[in-house]
Amino acid sequence: MKYALILGDGMGDYPVPALGGRTPLEVADKPCMDMLAKTGRVGLVKTVPDGYKPGSDVANLGALGYDASACYTGRSPLEALSIGIDMKEDDVAVRMNLVTLSDEEDFAEKTMKDYSAGEITTPEARELVEYLGRELGSDRFAFYPGVSYRHCLIIAHGSTDMQLTPPHDISGKKIGGYLPKGDLAAELTDLVRRSNELLSNHPVNKKRVLSGQNPANSVWFWGQGTRPALENFEKRYGLKGGMVSAVDLLKGIAIGAGMKSVDVEGATGTLSTNFAGKAKAACDLLDGGCDFVFVHLEAPDECGHQGDAEGKVRAIECVDKKILQPIYDHLKAGGEEFALMVMPDHFTPVSILTHSREPVPFLMYSSSRTLGDGRPYSEKSAAESGVYYDKPWELVREFFSLGR
Repeated sequence: MKYALILGDGMGDYPVPALGGRTPLEVADKPCMDMLAKTGRVGLVKTVPDGYKPGSDVANLGALGYDASACYTGRSPLEALSIGIDMKEDDVAVRMNLVTLSDEEDFAEKTMKDYSAGEITTPEARELVEYLGRELGSDRFAFYPGVSYRHCLIIAHGSTDMQLTPPHDISGKKIGGYLPKGDLAAELTDLVRRSNELLSNHPVNKKRVLSGQNPANSVWFWGQGTRPALENFEKRYGLKGGMVSAVDLLKGIAIGAGMKSVDVEGATGTLSTNFAGKAKAACDLLDGGCDFVFVHLEAPDECGHQGDAEGKVRAIECVDKKILQPIYDHLKAGGEEFALMVMPDHFTPVSILTHSREPVPFLMYSSSRTLGDGRPYSEKSAAESGVYYDKPWELVREFFSLGR
């Protein structure tokens, strides 16, 4: 039995007036999801435990069948695993975005214009982060480049008692009220301020401005945590697992759980990602010894953060036609029984530009049996189904029980 979970990050949404009062998931042309829903089960699952913010870290741990309240130590440590950072016991990892701030003289009056600095390329970002490491790095603070706008700061002998706000939560807002608070607040605020001074006139950013792109003119810190300790996925579920994602966070989760993680050339985490390459990588993992593959698509989330309803519709259509359909066709041609699940990790409504914590709709399909009543796959239909899992690992265990 083979299993695949196709996760559209942030795919859930509220009814959008510009889409005729429907959600992007309801509007999208998604023939493969519609076909699977005819015999599959549609329902809701709570991916974010009470007391936790609805971040992709906690929500994806839930979607993968882990109890975040028992194993979560912070977002950035998971990304640090992907980057290859060997964290010490008393190290604290902090996510470091490259962002675009407005150019007011008064630092506190600057606005968070773009939490991703125009989705800056990885080579450009690496040059900027390495430059900051030379200028601002110390025995206490170490700068590590990651992918696109997503990077890492390691604090030696650090503390997690800090209040740090994700930059995508303050899009269009003045940063003064959201600068670091708690332990090391002064030091981290100083790093943000000095990074803005250093990066504003860097050649990479001068070139970006001339070409009409947003400059990566500052860093922004959030998502702090200590070295993670995830239970091995195969030990937990008795299945060899694989991960396909363009995002360091998901790669880090895979590494921490002992799953096989593959890099796909041209995978960006946006609408321009290499969808075909991701689908092929998933099929190759299933053919190469993995029993289960988790395919993570970031594009719906990015469109939600940007308030782009039409883009989110296109992202969902790409998930359906360029990821789900090829994987379904490949597994069906293989002749072995298989099961598929489709779900978001959380909602990223285009109306609020950030994550929300309500239970998410899932679609579970078995190649060998009818599981549900043929209802369509959407937020509304899932809420009306009466099917609800309060603990996400119970949904995952039921999914894996389809082959037993």
